[in-house]
Amino acid sequence: MADVSFLLNGETVRLDGIDPTATLLDWLRDTRGLTGTKEGCNEGDCGACSVIVTGGDGTPRALNACILLLPQLHGRAVRTVEGIAGPGGELHPVQKAMVELHGSQCGFCTPGFVASMAAAHSAGATDYDDRLAGNLCRCTGYAPIIRAAEAAASAPVPEWMAEDTGLLGALDSDMPTTADALAEWYLANPEGTLIAGATDVGLWVTKQFRALGPVAFLNRIPDLRGITVTEDRIRVGATTTVAEFGSFIAGHHPGLAEMIRRYGSTQVRNAATIGGNIANGSPIGDSPPALIALGATLHLRRGPDRRQIPLEAFFLEYGRQDRRPGEFVEAVSFPRQPDRLKCYKLSKRFDQDISAVMGAIAITVEDGTVTAARLAFGGMAGIPARAAAVEAALTGQPWTLETVTAAARWMGEDFTPLSDMRASAGYRLKAASNMLLRYFHEDRGTAVNVLEITA
Repeated sequence: MADVSFLLNGETVRLDGIDPTATLLDWLRDTRGLTGTKEGCNEGDCGACSVIVTGGDGTPRALNACILLLPQLHGRAVRTVEGIAGPGGELHPVQKAMVELHGSQCGFCTPGFVASMAAAHSAGATDYDDRLAGNLCRCTGYAPIIRAAEAAASAPVPEWMAEDTGLLGALDSDMPTTADALAEWYLANPEGTLIAGATDVGLWVTKQFRALGPVAFLNRIPDLRGITVTEDRIRVGATTTVAEFGSFIAGHHPGLAEMIRRYGSTQVRNAATIGGNIANGSPIGDSPPALIALGATLHLRRGPDRRQIPLEAFFLEYGRQDRRPGEFVEAVSFPRQPDRLKCYKLSKRFDQDISAVMGAIAITVEDGTVTAARLAFGGMAGIPARAAAVEAALTGQPWTLETVTAAARWMGEDFTPLSDMRASAGYRLKAASNMLLRYFHEDRGTAVNVLEITA
């Protein structure tokens, strides 16, 4: 059981002895009677349950309440659609614009849209296509909603929305607050579940109805979060969110940042962590192939002992990783390097979809010759993996179309993909080979991005 304190629509809430796997959505609707926040997919895909959560840095972020577990809110502030309006019933600028510009029909999705729009409004963000990609509407259509967001952009942030920033951080709990404390706890509870963003674990609760046993929440451990840059390496703490990493990496590897823009929704990126995306061992996780292509090292800890391994060595086979009982991901690091990385995410939907194939390619060319090649793929095997035969066929060869075409034929030696609902095995092999060809043509300056090509 857990003791949790947070702000809800400006009011301090203290919960003692709660089920640590209780979701914010269920608690809001069933216990508090705040039914404006809707249950749609219950897995973080539709955005109907979006709320605004403000952490210790004072930045309001849209999150999915359906997979947000109550202990994750400790020391934070939450705004539901009922609290986005003012204490006297005054409408928030985005609510007013939604009414005036007819941004709602059936209204089921509207509270989630309003939460995402209000979070963007507070942050001064105007990239509405990205900010609202995780909010689904099946009747109104997005045009009037986008117009409402644009109309509200110049309005000042209401005073009641700014109140959340000064009321946080003085609360106490029994959750671990240092990596040392976590290491001690996990060594004593190796069967326990570590929860960071809960974008994966949340579905164990809402879809699989699993009993998680002992749990430890990592969101209050500052020494597991953050990005450190030295002269020759970049180190990313395990609980650094995907959103934080995406903003940072744009200045070093913009192709990776662009891939992250398509990684789930804004709500998911605000919660999901880099360490979680690695530790769950998914063969279709999007960040591991890119990090492997960058030559990443994984930093693991078990009690007082630490070790580091190449990231690709962590993935042994489907569902099995090189991680001992009581050992957890502490960080991932990779060399600073000239940007030769390209990331190609192939999925049925452009936004917020699971990859059929995720390809990450980094090839170094000196004086017209390939001196190094790292190609890593997700969706091609039971684990994220490098294309070793293709890399060998490229290295030491002239950087020509003939070399690339010949090397691409070795893709079948590296991978024997499965056929499933997302793609057939043959399609996956062809797509992976074509990603290498695309890399070559893009490197030569050919326009290959369909989003940038006009008739």
